[in-house]
Amino acid sequence: MVKVRPNLMALLKELGITQMQLSERTGVPQGSISRFDKNTRHEANHLFSISKSLNVPIEKLFIEEQEE
Repeated sequence: MVKVRPNLMALLKELGITQMQLSERTGVPQGSISRFDKNTRHEANHLFSISKSLNVPIEKLFIEEQEE
């Protein structure tokens, strides 16, 4: 079984981008960005806006883990 968990905060840190900067770039509310890694459901338009703004595929916003 595959488990997927959000990884936006680590990605932002790696890219040197703040939550507020990402919010300004994407139009996604800063509060939604700050809760991204805690949520289990994500709005499709947020995913597309964030991935496009960061120039990464949507899959990069998550970490895939194998469960036994």
